[in-house]
Amino acid sequence: MARVFIGPAGVPIGARERKKSAGTLDGIRYTAEVGLSAMEVEFVQGVRMSRDAAAEAGELARGLGVRLSVHAPYFINLCSEDSGKVEASITRLQESLDRGEAMGATVVVFHPAYYGKLGPEGCYNAVKDAVLRVLDWMRESGIRNVKLGLEVMARKGQFGGLEEVFRLVKEINHPQVVAVVDWGHVYARNGGSIDYAQVLNLWREYFGDQPMHTHFTCVKYKNGEWIDEHEPLDTNNPPFEPLAQELGRRDIEITIISETPLLEKDALKMKEMLKKNGNNVIEPTKPSEEE
Repeated sequence: MARVFIGPAGVPIGARERKKSAGTLDGIRYTAEVGLSAMEVEFVQGVRMSRDAAAEAGELARGLGVRLSVHAPYFINLCSEDSGKVEASITRLQESLDRGEAMGATVVVFHPAYYGKLGPEGCYNAVKDAVLRVLDWMRESGIRNVKLGLEVMARKGQFGGLEEVFRLVKEINHPQVVAVVDWGHVYARNGGSIDYAQVLNLWREYFGDQPMHTHFTCVKYKNGEWIDEHEPLDTNNPPFEPLAQELGRRDIEITIISETPLLEKDALKMKEMLKKNGNNVIEPTKPSEEE
């Protein structure tokens, strides 16, 4: 059976319904309260959290048994023809890693690049060079714990095919650089199909028993193709239950972040399916009334 941490991408819907201006701390508390053990802090529009606030979030999450991760800003393209955009992308990664380290996050997830005029091979080398630069900065800056996570992407024009990401991470061969599997992205990039066993076998082939950090959402079919527009779990594109079944047959540690529009509501549905299929779903330490 798999050992699973599961939770929402960003502040849960219920926390926002309860408090209009709910922030990260409210989100962490609510995540634990409803019985989820992970939350991804979303910096997707920019890193607007101070280092002190990140440390406070980390302290709260540790006390409640909630595993934190970070999603770096969307505005990252390590293969841009504009060197200024590449430098700005690296700065955004550095800021995200700095806050991720302060909060004790496991990983900072990011979308690496678009192929553009460099094409797949040229972009592969450009992403590799940029990641090595960031690793040098991490060493010099004392960023020793949080990992840099290259996400598998949905669009064929983006750097981020499954084997492409796995190969690059394996080639860099550094404990602080990992691959992040987005199950919905794999499904979309494959034209509306996914073989969960094949993906998990490939992971084991490349990375052995290394823990996985993953995202799950359903995606939309539009104008003759599968696109990265997030849909609720019940749309079944891709279906979650076969993943829960496959994980039930595996000895692996995995974090699953719900990126559907229903966030924690769908994460709780996933949790039930995982438990039904024999997985060890990690429970948080629920907050006390005083907190």
